[in-house]
Amino acid sequence: MTGYKRVLLKLSGEVFGGGKVGVDPDVVQKIAREIAGVARAGVQVAVVTGGGNFFRGAELQQRGMDRVRADYMGMLGIVMNCLALQDFLEKMGVETRVQTAITMGQVAEPYVPRRAIRHMEKGRVVIFGAGMGMPFFSTDTVAVQRALESKCDVVLVAKSGVDGVYTADPKVDPTATKFDELTYDEAMSRGLRIMDQTAFALCGENKLPMVVFGMEPEGNILRVVQGEKIGTLVSAG
Repeated sequence: MTGYKRVLLKLSGEVFGGGKVGVDPDVVQKIAREIAGVARAGVQVAVVTGGGNFFRGAELQQRGMDRVRADYMGMLGIVMNCLALQDFLEKMGVETRVQTAITMGQVAEPYVPRRAIRHMEKGRVVIFGAGMGMPFFSTDTVAVQRALESKCDVVLVAKSGVDGVYTADPKVDPTATKFDELTYDEAMSRGLRIMDQTAFALCGENKLPMVVFGMEPEGNILRVVQGEKIGTLVSAG
């Protein structure tokens, strides 16, 4: 059984809110417990979270708000999730650093890839906040870009309510079947919406593998990191 040495974990903002607006401390504590288990196993961990539990730029735009301003609001929402996760991780004795793409010196370090790598080498969990620091980029794309720049072995996409990539939406189509493995080309030709297309293309071009898996049951993140065949492995083929 092979495992990964350095991973980037992508979490959606909705997970942090437990399906509601804001942060659900019980949910964040559970996520922190899982990440702490991975870090204690000697794996270097970086995290990118979404901010959909607070603001979604595209949705705010549909309601008449300027997209650029709405996206910046979303980035600030992401930082709130990062700080909540950092707090729970540090309560568990796991050293954590938040790096943000928008400078906010009182609460986080600026995003510096070399420093992020050094933190991970020292066993600290690094949480990347404020998205890309620019509007029009999704946190999917941020996750892939940060994984490439901090030289991660894999992007782990943790989903809530679905345990991998299916031929169709399993919540809608009961005949949908799960893929154990898939190439980026196959996924694009089938039109499977796993991540946004920019993120997907970036992974494919740079031959960065991705594992899409379910958050349930607890312990799944560690299982994936240690090489268990959970979810769907998407690779360059």
